[in-house]
Amino acid sequence: FEILNLEEEESLFSLVEKWLERIPFLNVDDFDFIKKYELAVNEMLEKEIKEINLADLNEQDKVLRIRMIEGNRKYFERVLDECQHNEAITKGETRLSYKATMSALLINLYRDQPILHLPYQFLRSLVELDHKISSWRFRHMQMVEKMLGQKIGTGGSAGQEYLKQTVDRHKFFTDFANIATLTISRSYLPELPLSIKEKLGFSYK
Repeated sequence: FEILNLEEEESLFSLVEKWLERIPFLNVDDFDFIKKYELAVNEMLEKEIKEINLADLNEQDKVLRIRMIEGNRKYFERVLDECQHNEAITKGETRLSYKATMSALLINLYRDQPILHLPYQFLRSLVELDHKISSWRFRHMQMVEKMLGQKIGTGGSAGQEYLKQTVDRHKFFTDFANIATLTISRSYLPELPLSIKEKLGFSYK
C-alpha cells in the first residue's frame, strides 16, 4: 500500500521543475538573463561563421560547416523561444517547462557563483542517477542475453530485446542532461552586474 500511495504523489521530476520555476534570478535588477544569453549565442555563432569564411577551406567544406552552425542556431532558437518550447512539450520532445529550463541553464552557466554551487551539484546528481540506472539496465540486459539469448522473457515480454529498448527509452532527467548542449564559452558568457553578483553571494533577500 505504501508503494501505491507513493505513486499518487508528485514525482521527483515535477518537484524539481517547480523548484526551478521559483528561482528568482532570470530577470532581476534590469538584468534579463534570457535576452543577454540569446545575444551572446548569436555573437558566438556569427564569429564562428566569420572564422570559417576566413579559413583555408574549400567552398564545400565551408558550406557544410556553416550549415552545421545554422543548425545549432535553430536549436538555440527553438529552446529559447517559449512558444516553440511549449510546442516541443506538446509533441513529447521535451518535458521540462520553459521557465524551469531557463533556470537550469542559468545555474549551469553561473555555477561558480556561491549560491548556485549546491543547485548545480543537485542537478548533476540527478543526471548521474539516470546514468547509473541506465548502466544497471544495460548490465541486466547483458546478463539476460547470456542466460536466455533471444528467448521470450518472463511475463511474455520480448526478453533481451525488450530490455535493450528500455536502456535509452526510460530515462527520467534527460532534459537536465541536455542543458549541457546549451553551454557557451566562458568568453561569451554575459557579465553579471555587481548587484546580481552580490545576490548570488548569499546576500539575496
